Amino acid sequence: MISNQILQNTIEGLRAIARVEFCVMDIDGKEVAATAGGVRVSSSEVSEFVRSPADSQEIQGYQYFKIFDEQQLEYVLITAGTGEDVYMVGKMAAFQIQNLLVAYKERFDKDNFIKNLLLDNLLLIDIYSRAKKLHIQTDVNRVVMIIETDNSRDSNVLEVMRTFFGSNNKDFVTAVDENSVIVVKDLAEGDSLMEIEKAAASIEAFLAREGMSGIHIAYGTVVKEIKEVSRSYKEAKMALDVGKIFFDERNIIAYSELGIGRLIYQLPIPLCKMFIKEIFGGRSPDDFDEETLVTINKFFENSLNVSETSRQLFIHRNTLVYRLDKLQKSTGLDLRVFEDAITFRIALMVVKYMNYMESFEY
Repeated sequence: MISNQILQNTIEGLRAIARVEFCVMDIDGKEVAATAGGVRVSSSEVSEFVRSPADSQEIQGYQYFKIFDEQQLEYVLITAGTGEDVYMVGKMAAFQIQNLLVAYKERFDKDNFIKNLLLDNLLLIDIYSRAKKLHIQTDVNRVVMIIETDNSRDSNVLEVMRTFFGSNNKDFVTAVDENSVIVVKDLAEGDSLMEIEKAAASIEAFLAREGMSGIHIAYGTVVKEIKEVSRSYKEAKMALDVGKIFFDERNIIAYSELGIGRLIYQLPIPLCKMFIKEIFGGRSPDDFDEETLVTINKFFENSLNVSETSRQLFIHRNTLVYRLDKLQKSTGLDLRVFEDAITFRIALMVVKYMNYMESFEY
């Protein structure tokens, strides 16, 4: 349904052009919107006009017009002014508001359809029949993006994003909760992941200019059928969560970039605790001192290259070897051996995942 603010803005704009006063009433005779000049009518007069068969009528110097939504009477528009053009202006205003009702209803219907599509609330046959009715193409490439900011709860990020996409009727911007905004983006044939990354970067820059902070954008894989949009949404949702755990330094993350983090994210916490106990006994990687953790991370960054790691840490090669030997004695894992390095790397990620999940329990 069209908002009262939209109606208010519309009649104020028409008043500025035509110098005619307007008032929009509901069918019960309650004022919905009115211009500053004011139109003084009683609810009984409005009710009498609603019951009459006429679509327009002059009552005590005011022009009355009925506004329908699919043959259902929705509003009564009343105009006041001097001159012969008041009737014509009123007729044009009624026509404008009626068109707004149609446009906003279609937008509402599309938004409702997209929400149910994302949440898997539609049968397959309903997806295609409703898409056809709403003039939404079913066989184009699309990707779902989820946008989250620190401002999501206290500012209208949804409307800001709708402003960003403007009158584009191919991309859909909606929300299924108060924490994030969802964009179902239409892609041209041949668009690569680089194009999606550019679009995400443009959104991030726009939100930053609007004063938003803590921006995180995640997107799923490209789907070719409208029925698969919900899969891209689920992927984007997982990418957003996994990205916060394992890629916290990045503001934009794709589902295809999650790697092993995607698997770890789906492990139950008891199984993770069992794995860590088997690898480290009663210890945890959190117990290592800062020097050891820096050495481990740098060693992984340099693909287990001892010479390059010692150079970047500004230490002698033998010093690095000593640290790795010390780590081997305490954990039983030699990071210079590929299998041990993989085990240790996974263990570090599992601990990070456990710490992240446990932080939500308090």
